[in-house]
Parts: sequence; C-alpha cells; structure tokens
Amino acid sequence: ELRAEILTQLKQFNRRRAGDPQLEPLTVVTYDADGMLAGGLVGEFYWRWLHVDLLWVATPQRGRGLGTRLLQCAEDEARARDCLGVYLDSFDFQAPGFYGKLGYRVFGVLDDYPPGSRQTYFAKRLDEHPSPDSPAS
Repeated sequence: ELRAEILTQLKQFNRRRAGDPQLEPLTVVTYDADGMLAGGLVGEFYWRWLHVDLLWVATPQRGRGLGTRLLQCAEDEARARDCLGVYLDSFDFQAPGFYGKLGYRVFGVLDDYPPGSRQTYFAKRLDEHPSPDSPAS
C-alpha cells in the first residue's frame, strides 16, 4: 500500500512538472515456422520517447537479423508516433555491441551491476538526420 501511494504521489508531481506522459505499451513479437516464440520486444511510449524494456531472441534464431528487425519495427512505430528517440539498457553479457551497430549511443554506464559486470545505457535520436559516417538504422 505504501509503495502504491508513493508511486501515485510521484506520478502526480511528474505530471505537474512535465505534463501527461501519454503512456502507451508496445509489444512486438515473432514466431518461428513451428509457431514457437522466436523473439520479442516490450516497451513503453511516454513523453515522446520509447523505452525498450525487454528485447529477446531465442538462441536458435540469433545471428539471423531477427533482433534488428524487432528493434526496427519498434523504431518505425516510434517514428509514426512522432517520438524524439528510443532508449534502452544492456548488460555486458547480453548484447551491448549490437546497439552500437544500429546507431545507439552510450549515455551512461553502471559498473559492477551485477557485481563483476556492467550495465550500459543507450539512446538513439529519431528526430536527427544521421551523418554520412553514422551507421544506418
């Protein structure tokens, strides 16, 4: 109950300062030929940004461009909603190099989370035109 009350108060404060976040969920999934879940992305739109909370590709499907297609689909939806950008995070034992190849830039690192590893935060502006030297998205 206390957590819910604190969250309610924080949301009210945020709305007074930043306006209605217009929170909307996003889920993008794909299935393999056998109808099994092959990958998915879960995120939320708010304040004209997309936060990608989860991006997963089944081990047999990795290396086939499925993660790229899932993320591009989410970016396309973000553009259709006139979002400014996309942000997400990745542990070093997941796929931080993947995001850099797709034009995401590091904006923060948390060392020793979990202990011995690091969590890296990435963002990609959708309202900027990439330079000729930037990776295509």
